[in-house]
Amino acid sequence: MNQSDVLDEFRAAGALLEGHFILSSGLHSPVFFQKNAVFMDPVRTERLCRALAEKARNAFGKIDVVVSPAVGAIIPGYETARHLGAKAMFVERENGAFQLRRGFSIEAHERVLMVEDVVTTGLSSRECLDAIGGHGILVGAACLIDRSGGKADIGAQLVSLAQVNAPSYPADQLPPDLAALPAIKPGSRGLAA
Repeated sequence: MNQSDVLDEFRAAGALLEGHFILSSGLHSPVFFQKNAVFMDPVRTERLCRALAEKARNAFGKIDVVVSPAVGAIIPGYETARHLGAKAMFVERENGAFQLRRGFSIEAHERVLMVEDVVTTGLSSRECLDAIGGHGILVGAACLIDRSGGKADIGAQLVSLAQVNAPSYPADQLPPDLAALPAIKPGSRGLAA
C-alpha cells in the first residue's frame, strides 16, 4: 500500500477534512485526519493496519509487543499487533502521565513497537515512549499518518504509511484565509480534565 492508497482510504471514509481545525497540540490547521471515521470500518482498518504491520516488520524485524497511547491509537495498535502476531497493550493517563496499567507487563527480552494513529508534533508519541522506557527492548515506532512531513522528533525511529506535510500554525500566526474560517476542535486531548 503506497501513500496515495492510504490517503484514498481516508478520503473514501470521509476522514480527510478541510476547514479550520484546532489540533490536539493546540496548533491550527486547514487539514484534519478524522481517523475514527476510518476505524469504524473494520475492513478498511484491517487493510491499513496489515500494511502498517508489514512496513514495521520490514523496518524492525520481529516484534513481540505493540504499545499504543490511549484512547485514539488503541484500535490501530491492536489491529497492527494482530497482523504481527504480537501482544497488544496501551498506556493511559494517570495523574496526567501515560502509564502501563491494567496488569500490562513487558518482559525484558520482548521487542516492543509503539504504534500511533496520526503524528503531528509527536508529543503523544514521546509521552508513550517515555512510559514504556525500561520495559522490554524498544525497536521503534509506527503510525498510519505522519502529518509533520517527517519533521516530528519522537525520540525513536518512526515509520509511517503516509507522510504528509500538512500545514499547522500557532493561534497567533494564522494565515488570513484560515483565520476567516470558524475553528473546530475535533480531537480528544483535554476533554477529560
